[in-house]
Amino acid sequence: MLVGRRVEFGAVERLLARAQDGHSGVLVVRGEAGIGKTAVLQHVRRSAVAAGFRVEDAVGAEAEAEFAFAGLHQLCAPLLARAAALPEPQQAALGVAFGLREGVVPDRFLVGLAVLSLLAEVAEDRPLLCVVDDAQWLDQESAQVLAFVARRVAAERIVLMVGLRDAGDGAAQLFVGLPEMRLGGLGDSDARALLAAALRTPLDDGVRDRILAEARGNPLGLLELPRGARPAELGGGFDVPDVGVPRRIEESFALRSGSLPPETQALLLVAAAEPTGDAALLWSAATDLGITRDAASLAEAAGLLTVDARVRFRHPLVRSAVYRAATPPDLRRVHAALAAATDPQRAPDWRAWHRGRAVLGTDEEVAAELERSAGRALARGGLAAAAAFLQQAAALTPDPAHRAGRALEAAHAKHDAGAFETAVELLTVAAAGPLDALQGARLELLRAQIAFNRTRGSEVPGMLLDAAKTLAPLDAALSRETYLHALDTALITGGLGDGRGMAEVAEAARVAPAPPGPPGPADVLFDGLTTIYTQGFAAGVPELRRALEAFCADDPSAEAAGDGGTRRWLWLASRTALTLFDDELLHVLAHRNVRLAREAGALATLPAALLFLSAEAVLAGELAQATELIAEATAINQVTGGVSLRFGRLVLAAWQGREAETAEIHAAAVREATARGNGAEVALAQLAWAVLHNGLGNYAAALDAAEGACESLDPPHVNPALPELVEAASRAAQPERAAAGLVELDVRARASGTRWALGLAARSRALVSAGPTAEEHYREAIELLRGCRMRVYLARTHLVYGEWLRREGRRLAARDQLRTAHEMLSEMGVGAFAARAARELRATGERPRSRSARPSDALTAQELQIARLVATGATSREVGAQLFLSPRTVEAHLRSIFRKLGITSRRQLRDLQLP
Repeated sequence: MLVGRRVEFGAVERLLARAQDGHSGVLVVRGEAGIGKTAVLQHVRRSAVAAGFRVEDAVGAEAEAEFAFAGLHQLCAPLLARAAALPEPQQAALGVAFGLREGVVPDRFLVGLAVLSLLAEVAEDRPLLCVVDDAQWLDQESAQVLAFVARRVAAERIVLMVGLRDAGDGAAQLFVGLPEMRLGGLGDSDARALLAAALRTPLDDGVRDRILAEARGNPLGLLELPRGARPAELGGGFDVPDVGVPRRIEESFALRSGSLPPETQALLLVAAAEPTGDAALLWSAATDLGITRDAASLAEAAGLLTVDARVRFRHPLVRSAVYRAATPPDLRRVHAALAAATDPQRAPDWRAWHRGRAVLGTDEEVAAELERSAGRALARGGLAAAAAFLQQAAALTPDPAHRAGRALEAAHAKHDAGAFETAVELLTVAAAGPLDALQGARLELLRAQIAFNRTRGSEVPGMLLDAAKTLAPLDAALSRETYLHALDTALITGGLGDGRGMAEVAEAARVAPAPPGPPGPADVLFDGLTTIYTQGFAAGVPELRRALEAFCADDPSAEAAGDGGTRRWLWLASRTALTLFDDELLHVLAHRNVRLAREAGALATLPAALLFLSAEAVLAGELAQATELIAEATAINQVTGGVSLRFGRLVLAAWQGREAETAEIHAAAVREATARGNGAEVALAQLAWAVLHNGLGNYAAALDAAEGACESLDPPHVNPALPELVEAASRAAQPERAAAGLVELDVRARASGTRWALGLAARSRALVSAGPTAEEHYREAIELLRGCRMRVYLARTHLVYGEWLRREGRRLAARDQLRTAHEMLSEMGVGAFAARAARELRATGERPRSRSARPSDALTAQELQIARLVATGATSREVGAQLFLSPRTVEAHLRSIFRKLGITSRRQLRDLQLP
């Protein structure tokens, strides 16, 4: 038992015991360098082996952070024989990522699902412990995949232990929020015991106290600080500088290595510069440098490293101490020897990496080799690795024009990898040029794209318009796509930010080049959007409908185009269907967007697709499903750090009538969007606010919010706000304001022609009418809305019709409408409107019935989602692939579902009426 870690070991033993009982577990062990993370992980490893676990390891290395999936390959390589049991898309993703086969570049989260499935498959035989140490140095792709797996394991008998240094960024941040054990320093008595055990000479009491104070309980510090001191210092003159413990330990290692003979120091430097631990490679390079094998014995005797089949340093701080202490000429000489010893066929990327560090100044041959390494990394889906290779290639390029071009490509790669700050720095290098005209235009386009991803600021659409205009004579297809991107971002930001809105953006976009070939769905969408903004809503509807129908067409080649084709613009097509009040197209496009993102494993874009689908589910009255979708998007977002989910939660809370929650989210959304000059987001927040207050019966507040939304949103996108405005104004005794909203809504409804649009227009006419005319419009609205998907508006129409009937003194007729409204709204979970219907029903003399509890109410959001899928006949493997869970976890959820519902089979689940 290691000193002072009994509590920590007890927690880990319980984690292992739970895994033996069928539960998975994750634990991130954090602490400063030397605090004992590796010792704890080694203890866990020994305990797991004794308990019958299979154990697999990976260790992050600082140099390997530039090699895509390197850390993941360490962990999974011994398991790949079991990959044949995985579905073919997952096998392909894993094979391409590890460079074992050629194929389409996989989404990194499809790789994550493949790794989850692989680990679960192996754990079917016996519990599996995965130990990942020094995870702060993992390559970005490996860290993202492992963080994804850590958040999806549940019932696979897998334990994942991750060791991380404190204050880490990059890869380390991906593990934030997971179960954590933070290792602190040892207590005083344990620290004294460890120090006493480490010393072989008497120690002055004052010196002991100084070491204890400076080590702050750090075990490695207690072991190494005395070893780095001279005997005289241990006798009474020990002076510890006031620096951090890890830094002091590193200095101690540097002093110890620096006291060794030059040949041994040289061997240590070769080992420090070769991060893979390949002993054969070490000796090959050492021989080229004239270093004999005898040099290793003194390094081993000093406790700095061991050399057998592998090369292992006493601690990563030894490696960093040796490497940092070396002079630049020594580093270049060592890397050159390692490059010469590296097989160019088996390890071309490592050879390029070493050659790059051996160059003084510039070298076109090495730069080209690094560029080829970047291409190989991209083929495996390693964006961050490709970006690192390209950045180094640019730095080593002698020709200014060629260097500028490579810097531009490196900036693109850094942007795609999410490293926006570095991408901006590389753009500065590229801008120093010289660049040709096309490269200059692409630079400005990338600058705009980076600005959009960093700020969502209102200046971005203008930047994109300028880039598109410059690109027009140089690359017509890219210019046209950039114009569409400008329209897209203007919809998100609310225009150009200087008082000019979508009409000005669309007018500028009308000069876009024609499509280079037959127009695709995105081309027709672009033309329709420019028409609707420049010539009016009615003029643009036919063209937009043709575009959306083209997106809906079952065209496998379009789907195969992936992010660069149809799928890239599906979210904009979905939003346009909402603009057209076309519920059928909205339903198809929103579901298709999610389906294609799932099939591609595109977790970077899936949360946004789920978010939009949740809004469609709310309007369809399926608030329980909307809750599931937002929960799924939230779980994925924890891994990807993607799009904000605030507006999905705001819309759901507003329709559910949760006043406090809606107010909190609304205030934050308005505050942040206003600070960025984003009028579109302010308007969306105001729309949700109007819905909430119409439900609560606060009609003056609802009216102000709805009018604010209509004023802020560009004309084609005010559709959802207009019915709220008319209802609020009519109830707030503001007939002129209601009539103005109705005129606008009626024009749009006739242009749209859908039952949804015409039904809302008829409902709104009824609200501003009186007598038989009003009743005629109410009945027309109900008949029309019965034929569309947006059932929440049908329920609300029964509500306002019932309210009108009660005020007309027709109590019995009112009861029928109000009872229907109350039942529908209660069943949907539209809380505030249901309460409003209940009040009205009580006013007629009838007591509203409480909603009957159903067994499915006991299911969690994820359980309900799984139950729905299984009820369609999907297998556990198919459900797992769709929800990014292992089949074993799906089975565990099914057992819970069966228990809660009182059933015993999938057939019974199919017979139930799930909400």
